[in-house]
Amino acid sequence: MLDTEFKKQRAQTARELAAIATDRFTKRRLLDLAARYEDDDSPARSPLTLNDLEFKRHGTGSER
Repeated sequence: MLDTEFKKQRAQTARELAAIATDRFTKRRLLDLAARYEDDDSPARSPLTLNDLEFKRHGTGSER
């Protein structure tokens, strides 16, 4: 289990990176990550968008 201070630092780092992110997708994912570090009970995830589904459908690596 991660200790509280580590999780706070990771959440802060993710929020700082989200503040300078230039695209919506990256910004939203970083904010989701920060929320997951801050929430011990359940992961906070945003709903999938059409862009997310399209990205998954096309694959991202060697499976192409």
